[in-house]
Amino acid sequence: MDQTFSGQLVNLFAAFLLLIAFAMLSQRRVLTLIRLFAWQGAALAASTLIVAYSTGQTHLYFSAALAVLLKVMLIPWVLHRLIDRLQVRWDVETLINIPATMLIGIGLVIFAFALAAPISEMANTVTRSTLGIANASVLLSFLMMIVRRKAVPQVIGFLAMENGLFFAATSATYGMPLVVELGVALDVLVGTFIFGIFFFHIREQFDSLDIRHMEKLKED
Repeated sequence: MDQTFSGQLVNLFAAFLLLIAFAMLSQRRVLTLIRLFAWQGAALAASTLIVAYSTGQTHLYFSAALAVLLKVMLIPWVLHRLIDRLQVRWDVETLINIPATMLIGIGLVIFAFALAAPISEMANTVTRSTLGIANASVLLSFLMMIVRRKAVPQVIGFLAMENGLFFAATSATYGMPLVVELGVALDVLVGTFIFGIFFFHIREQFDSLDIRHMEKLKED
């Protein structure tokens, strides 16, 4: 595959990742958040696959397969099972209204591109132009974690932030060593199960997943 064409495809998927990050930031439904996370994983896997094919970095094929297995299939399935068991179908409550959150998100994107510009100039990878989008995705996911009141959307924000970090690694250096990626994937998967157990304990204790109830633990 021609490197110019492959670079354009990667840029297209990078733009899709950024669009999904904004969609997740403005989304109020938990089920839709999970679907958007799965689409983000699919775009990440497709981008990684294109980079692997165009550069001959064979370890990225395993990274793409791992992204499909975990981020598109397994983790969304676990999250679906989790909210079914918890019987939650509520709208996501935010600390800041959506228009203000989106304006803050736009500011973070501008900051991310300014921060990534010097690094992109030094990089010699096909995907160096997408480093700003990768940084922006991380910051938008972090913002989503901050402005949500409920525990489940915060965990989805954490997982989406890991997607952004994965994409940043691919953009800057064609990914991390496979052993490191497997270790990170295992940590994310185990963390998802631990969060699930944590949710059940919160629900049993407070009959709610609102993180404001966690302040009661400090008083006890």
